[in-house]
Amino acid sequence: MNDDLAARVEQACQDLQAAGQPVTIAEIAARSRIGRSTLYRRPELRALIEEHRQRGRDAFTLTGLAVQIDQLRTGLEALAAKVRRHEEQLRRLKRQP
Repeated sequence: MNDDLAARVEQACQDLQAAGQPVTIAEIAARSRIGRSTLYRRPELRALIEEHRQRGRDAFTLTGLAVQIDQLRTGLEALAAKVRRHEEQLRRLKRQP
């Protein structure tokens, strides 16, 4: 399901960029059929949206690169937290008789 959400957000962002429209939370929510609150609440989805917002916008300036690094860090931290949760679930399952 999480991969499905990310794929839907990715597709919505690409569609908006291809149409020359701004990448906004409201448009992505409408196109991907994902609630705006979910888009705001999920850091990996927000990072994906921000990545698309920055593409084409000062992508190769120092500021643009710093923003991209920050977005990548946010996405990586969200992924690391998810992996830690999954590892803990696996440990608990292995301890059960």
